Amino acid sequence: MMTETQIDHLVKDLFDGIEFTSEPAGLYDPLRYMIAIGGKRIRPRLCLTTYSFFADSFGEGILAPATALEVFHSFTLMHDDIMDRSPLRRGVPTVWKKWNEDTAILSGDVMLIDAYQRIAKAPHRVLDQVLALFSRTAAQVCDGQQYDLDFESLTEVPMEEYNKMIGLKTAVLLACSSAMGAIIGGASDAESEALYRYGYELGMAFQVADDFLDAFGDEKVFGKPIGGDIVNGKKSWLTVRTLEKTTDKAAFLAAFALPADTPEQRATKISTVRDIYLQCGVDQDAKAEIVRFTERAMQAVGGVGFGAVKLETLHRFAEKLVGRAK
Repeated sequence: MMTETQIDHLVKDLFDGIEFTSEPAGLYDPLRYMIAIGGKRIRPRLCLTTYSFFADSFGEGILAPATALEVFHSFTLMHDDIMDRSPLRRGVPTVWKKWNEDTAILSGDVMLIDAYQRIAKAPHRVLDQVLALFSRTAAQVCDGQQYDLDFESLTEVPMEEYNKMIGLKTAVLLACSSAMGAIIGGASDAESEALYRYGYELGMAFQVADDFLDAFGDEKVFGKPIGGDIVNGKKSWLTVRTLEKTTDKAAFLAAFALPADTPEQRATKISTVRDIYLQCGVDQDAKAEIVRFTERAMQAVGGVGFGAVKLETLHRFAEKLVGRAK
């Protein structure tokens, strides 16, 4: 089994050396730019981690699909940035701002195709299974994005519906990453399913943590301006929970609708909404929910015979992913 440090080095080498088609440059330069922006590479890292539980040989049959997961994730971000009108990602201009919307749409499309080309390099013995898992996941992510867009026109969203949305938009791709590594590595159906559930529950924890950090995180650590969801009037776990708890919905909705056209207005809006979050105690509720989902992730892999070393590896992975929000 590979150590976490070895996997870290392997992931770095994968994306330092990633190659895309050269021409036309106007189509493929945005792909190189998007990957170069970087990120935690959570999905390929999880895929390689679960693969290492069952196999020791790291050839193209696992490296290409693991890379595909990050390429696919980057494709979704490229298109999400257009829909969200986000000007920055990790402190640099988003693709649609650096080039234009048409380029971002087309380059995103070819990024999805590139992901499928890499997935298709999975070992023949599991190719049908891997393709089916990946295709189902890709469709689910689109479902989740549509629900997220639908929520923009609603004043209030039930928590059950919000959790359904983040399950599709975020959690299923982590679940896919976790199961895919296991499948390619030769895991049993029971082991693969347990790791799928681990990835799903961890994905839920990750999204709640992301929502929490957007309001209460450290900008230098979080990687983007704090309060973006508040400024853009975007519904988050904190918003949904506040509307469940507050005794004055009108006051909260008025604060959430405050203008944020100038730096002063932006700061006022963020401060006002965060004060209501704190008054309602939803910051602590979010932390408790992160713990709950993380515990469910570990429970998912607790009954299939994984030894102490594998379970500890999965626990450390979870802590690194969501620990800063707990």
